[in-house]
Amino acid sequence: MKNIRVFIADDHTIFRQGLRALLEKEKDIEVVGEADNGEETIQKVIQLKPSILLMDIIMPVLDGLQVTYRIQNRIPDLKVIILSMSADEEYVRRALKSGVRGYLIKSTAARELLTAIREVEKGNAFFSPLISKVIIQLSNDPGNQPELSLRETDVLQLICDGKSSKEIASILQISYKTVQNHRQQLMFKLQVHDVVNLVNIARSKKYVRTTTP
Repeated sequence: MKNIRVFIADDHTIFRQGLRALLEKEKDIEVVGEADNGEETIQKVIQLKPSILLMDIIMPVLDGLQVTYRIQNRIPDLKVIILSMSADEEYVRRALKSGVRGYLIKSTAARELLTAIREVEKGNAFFSPLISKVIIQLSNDPGNQPELSLRETDVLQLICDGKSSKEIASILQISYKTVQNHRQQLMFKLQVHDVVNLVNIARSKKYVRTTTP
């Protein structure tokens, strides 16, 4: 049964058609729509409600990262995977800030793309090896401290305040699943694997305010 609903946003028709043909061979993936510009992408995604958006960066009208930022505010449960020719540091930095769950280079092998879609659907992050290398370089540069979205900052503050995922969902009026997704993204961005280290890094790098007794 197809349970992963995917939308493709890319301004190259041949690439879109090839990607659709690849994905529709999979038993668990359904392509619910396509768009060739940023504005159309926003309209159709809101209407069709896919679970995953495959998004190019260089798009007419609105670029892919502008679209990602706007859509994340409207549909916080939507998971965005950037599929681009570019591994430029500025693009990667902006992508992380906008809240993408994955970033792959278009030369990625088909099996890696399929793995990315399935991993991101589970709530995990997935990045091409080249993109992971760029992220590590950014995180190791004191002048390139990972940037968090406003929603990620809100979630991180509440985690540091000792709130559970259920409590955070209630306070921010978002789903429990969305909170878990934000937790995973925060851990990836800050290169930690547990909540204790997440809180320590958040406080030491001043991502959150310190709560006084």
